[in-house]
Amino acid sequence: MATRSDPSALRWLIGVELANLRKQAAVQPREVLEETGIPRPKLSHMENGRYHQNPDDIVKVLTFYGVPQRDIDRLTSLAHTTETKAWWTPWAQLVPDWMKTYLGLEGLAESEFVFEPMMVPPLLQTEDYAGATSERLVSLHIARARRLLDEEPLRLHAVLGEAALRLNVGTPELRQAQYRHLLRMANLPNVTVQILRPEDGRHPAAAGHFAVLDFAQAQTVAYAEHLEGAVYVQDREQVRTYGTAAENLRSIALTPLKSLALLKSLVDTPTL
Repeated sequence: MATRSDPSALRWLIGVELANLRKQAAVQPREVLEETGIPRPKLSHMENGRYHQNPDDIVKVLTFYGVPQRDIDRLTSLAHTTETKAWWTPWAQLVPDWMKTYLGLEGLAESEFVFEPMMVPPLLQTEDYAGATSERLVSLHIARARRLLDEEPLRLHAVLGEAALRLNVGTPELRQAQYRHLLRMANLPNVTVQILRPEDGRHPAAAGHFAVLDFAQAQTVAYAEHLEGAVYVQDREQVRTYGTAAENLRSIALTPLKSLALLKSLVDTPTL
């Protein structure tokens, strides 16, 4: 796992897999009780990640489900992770509950795909741009962005709608600084930026922002925001749908090189 800890997000990831593996095995909670002695309330807590999952209990249920030993070892190793404070704790009072899980998952992820049609993603924002869009969360956005420069950095693939570059945020000078920052970030070996223009045509992500998070030892999770919260997509088939949407966006957007050229043209044309 990555270096930014979040015990609750890690428990959530373990729980998602436990629930999915039970469903794949077509096992009912009463059967788990009969075979392992683990009662339904405890199984429910294991699957929703409300409390720390005991590695021995994980071994019991996964052995009953017929899960390969490599997956049992992988999940039990995650459950052995030391409990520490979540990395985003300093901003806990400012962040809505539905976003806290995402911050934790992003800190644990090895790679992230993000599609943002209308605004530069927080991971790629300058401090001034972040302040102009979300004054209360500037320091959080900057802390998130530092993950791209860590010793073991997050691998980020971002597809931005051209409207995100044209959005009237702050002063022209602020936007110019943001364009230059995007150029610098896009040249990092762990960051890829692509621009999606209206003329590039229809795509399956017309509904808006979404992200796909990949982990070293846990299954992929997709995330989509709406006006009053967010949806965490855990079902493997549904996650695969988001993965397909991401591939489609990568294929129809400008290539990374052409996207860099577009960004350079914006820097060279200060009136935009």
